[in-house]
This record gives sequence, structure tokens and C-alpha cells, in this order.
Amino acid sequence: MAIEEIFRREAGRVLATLIRLLGDFDLAEDARQEAFGAALEQWPTAGVPANPCAWLIQTGRNKAIDRIRREKVFRSKMLGELAGAESQGEVAADADDDSFGDDRLRLIFTCCHPALSGEAHIALTLREVCGLSTQAVARAFLVSEETMAQRLVRAKKKIRDAGIPYETPEPPLFNERMHGVLAVVYGVFTEGYAATAGSRLVDAELCTEAIRLGRLLDELQPANQAALGLLALMLLHDARRPARVSDAGDLVLLEDQDRSRWDQSKIDEGLALVDRALAIRGQVSSYAVQAAIAALHVRARKKEDTDWPQIVGLYEVLLRLQATPVIELNHAVAVSMVDGGARALDLVDSLAARGQVSEYHLLHAARGRFLQQLGRLREARDAYLAAMSLATLEPERKFIAGRIAQIDQSLAVR
Repeated sequence: MAIEEIFRREAGRVLATLIRLLGDFDLAEDARQEAFGAALEQWPTAGVPANPCAWLIQTGRNKAIDRIRREKVFRSKMLGELAGAESQGEVAADADDDSFGDDRLRLIFTCCHPALSGEAHIALTLREVCGLSTQAVARAFLVSEETMAQRLVRAKKKIRDAGIPYETPEPPLFNERMHGVLAVVYGVFTEGYAATAGSRLVDAELCTEAIRLGRLLDELQPANQAALGLLALMLLHDARRPARVSDAGDLVLLEDQDRSRWDQSKIDEGLALVDRALAIRGQVSSYAVQAAIAALHVRARKKEDTDWPQIVGLYEVLLRLQATPVIELNHAVAVSMVDGGARALDLVDSLAARGQVSEYHLLHAARGRFLQQLGRLREARDAYLAAMSLATLEPERKFIAGRIAQIDQSLAVR
């Protein structure tokens, strides 16, 4: 396996374990960077170790201890704790010796400490634990990259200044942190399913990692409707992943996908989880409702069979639970399939008038689609151009350019 591929696969786990061992985000980040640098120097000649993750953790820990000694600021207690794992095997065992059996998941719970705001702990764990770029995290919150960078700095300062402990929460604390944890896991999946920028639409590894974490959460709390709903939602979306990109790497809309390429085993598992989630009485989770919407999509073996009226109804339920701009936009798209483009355009224009998502390229792309359906081609072209100026993912830009070319061709014929 290429060294770059090892770094990509293990970066999150190495950082999570180093944060637990060192108790400091900044120190752990620097230690990981130094460990990767040492690997680039040594592995090409010495060979990749049998357990590269343990090697990176051990090396990073040693680099941190050296740095602390050089700066002469470590306390004897810290030194004693860090010096307890001298071999690669001991570090690897220590990395897994906890109630969750997974450092990344435990650290996600730790970052969801109630002393931090909900937005702060979600953003921080997406960036620092799960390895998403600041740009990707900013996209998830529909804010600028600069704004998100400032929020991340403040969150890390809060952890340091308030002395928030890096510890596994006791079971009674699971519930108060579960909302943030679920949001983090879904953020990882979303970035994998529709990347922020670059040439690839999908990052299968991020999708797989998010689903793995979702399974761990289900094991921890098997009767939690939100956890069940999230796992179902991710599986049902991921089942469609093979058909979302053409052989040429182009974006394929749901309505145009070859449904024979959908993963039936994931669909079956996801549908069973939806049934389990909806059978749990009590407050309805937004994840369970979203999973129910996804279930209606995958149950339709032809696009004409999609139950759009029921999907619109579920989106209306979802809006009462979680009225976010993205959900409003998805609701408008569903409405267009039932009531036509004019009604959907009214909804999107109302959303745009509030100014919350003026920099969100998919809002402009949706406007372009509705205007194109209504025959208002010049306005549709302007909307697509606005979407193009904001999109940073190459397959999406290519798709939008195709829509603009269609309109140009139609206008040329007139």
C-alpha cells in the first residue's frame, strides 16, 4: 500500500489516539505531523512497518515527549502517564483499551462536551477528529471558510482554557451528547457522499467510516431511534452510490440513475432499520423521517413509481422537526414533482429572500431547474451561472455547464 494511502486511511485514528494520550489538540496535531514526516523519511528505505498506525502513534507520542522536554514545561504526572507505553504493541493495545473500543468515536463523544455549543463541538470534531477540511466544515454549516476557521480556533481555546477533560463519558451522559455525535457522524457521511471540492464526487472511505461509526452507536444504544434512523439513512443513501457517478465520472441525478446498480443488500438492511426505528414510540427523530424518505426512493424500482406526494408529506413533518435551509430546499424539489415548477420556484425564492443561503450553489441550481421547466430560459441561464460561480466540485460544475449548454442551444434555435 502506498505511504500516501496509509496516511489518508490512518490520519484520523492517529490524531484521535494522540489527543487522548497527550490531552491537547495542538500538541497532538503537531505530533502527528512530525510522525508523518518521520515516516516519509524512513519508510521508503526501511520499509512500511507491519502495524503502520501503531508506529505513527508511537512516533508521534515520542516526538511530543521530546518537545515537552525541550520546552521544559511538562509536569511529572504527564511524563509518567506518557512514558507508560514504550513499545508499538503497548501503544496499539492502549489505543483500543476503552469501553467504546474505538478512539475516534470516544473522542467524538469527548468533543461533544456540554461546555461547548452544539455548533462548536460538531464543527471541531468534523475538522480535528474526522479530518474534514475547514472548507468542508464551513460548507456543512453554510458559512464562509474564514468564519468557520475562527469558530474552530475559539472552540479549541475553550477546551484548553476551561480544562475540559478528555475522557469517556459515563453511560448516563450518552444521551446529552448523542445529538452532537450523530450530527458529526452524518457530517462525515455527507462529505463522503457529496464532496465539497475537487475532482471526485464521492469519497467511499468517508462513507464507509461514517457507517462503521453508526454501527458502533447502534450497538451502544440499540433502542435509540435517532441512531437507528441515522444508520438506516446512511445505508440507504450509500446503496445508491454506485449509480451516482457515470463511468466517465459525471454526476447522475437520482431520476436518471440505473437502479439495477443499487446495492440491494444495503437497501434490505436499511429498510429493516427504518422499520425498527419507526416502531420505537416517543419523540420522532429527524433522522428517522429522513430515512423514511430515503426508503420511499429505493422502494421505487422505476422513477415513475416514486411516491412523491408521500415524500412531500414527510418533508413537511421534517420541517416541523428541523427547519433548516437545506431541508427547505429539498422540500421544494419534492414539491416540484407534485405541483410543478411554479410552486417550487415560489418556495425557493422565499428561501433565497431570507439571505441565509445566498452562497449555496444548489439553491441557484434548483432555481435554474425550475425556471427551465417553466420555459424562462434566460432567467434559468442566469441562475445556473450563479450556481457555477459558487460550485467547487468539478463533477457538479460539469453538470451545470451541461444545463447551460442545453439552454444556449434552445435559445439559438429560437
